[in-house]
Amino acid sequence: MTDFATIEDLRQALGEQCYLVDEGLATVVFIALRLRRPLLVEGEPGVGKTELARALAGAAGTPLLRLQCYEGIDVHHALYDWDYPRQLLHLRGGGAEALYSERFLIRRPLLQALSQPDGVLLIDELDRADDEFEAFLLEFLSDFQVTVPEVGTIAAVRPPAVIVTSNRTRDLHEALKRRCLYHWIDHPDLEREIAIVRARLPALPEGLVRQVCAVVRELRWLDLYRLPGVGETLDWAQSLDVLGRATIDAEVTERTMGALLKGRDDLERMRGDALAELVERAQSAST
Repeated sequence: MTDFATIEDLRQALGEQCYLVDEGLATVVFIALRLRRPLLVEGEPGVGKTELARALAGAAGTPLLRLQCYEGIDVHHALYDWDYPRQLLHLRGGGAEALYSERFLIRRPLLQALSQPDGVLLIDELDRADDEFEAFLLEFLSDFQVTVPEVGTIAAVRPPAVIVTSNRTRDLHEALKRRCLYHWIDHPDLEREIAIVRARLPALPEGLVRQVCAVVRELRWLDLYRLPGVGETLDWAQSLDVLGRATIDAEVTERTMGALLKGRDDLERMRGDALAELVERAQSAST
């Protein structure tokens, strides 16, 4: 992996991947890379936690290995499995090699990361996994090694860069947190979100970008079931651009609100006078 000499070098490299970071996030990522410590990032859905790992891999010119967590994930999905068809063919052919050897080992993301020390490993949405799987990760995150019963202990020569994300649908255990550096990613402020949209969608009119981000900012002040993230901001901006809009109004906002809000109750709340007032405030704030 590319060794970033300074925090500013890291910020610039991430910026070239259209991922804009503040000083706090840039600092903790820089320290995690230097110390080869896992970094746990938490925040609301859509604030850019997963994108951080993608951007870091792109900035370093290295592969991204992603482990998507879910309820019921186990060792065979995350670490390794055996290539049973090949083992059966080997057995039928009278091969003398042991069936449970690295030749027949299927490497899943965690094991791949140990053999690719210059890669970036993303353990995404760990809060969706079971407590048992979280406990299983403790050896990996503390020693960067795993134990395969049939083969033995496999350790990394050089620990990979590891980003762990959580949406906080449940609290992660303190034992796991102690093994990681930590950072909370919040929704960006108005000017940073404008900069993000301009970096990702440079062809959009400046006025439209400002109005879009101002509306999203107004929505985030409301008590909605799910607040729109940066991804939704980008989706809505692109939707308006597809419609040929250079500005917004209450009518087009209502017709395209499904790009921002993903729940019936939230959509019902943002109709009529309530939406018109919100758009008016956003238009005033963006001028």
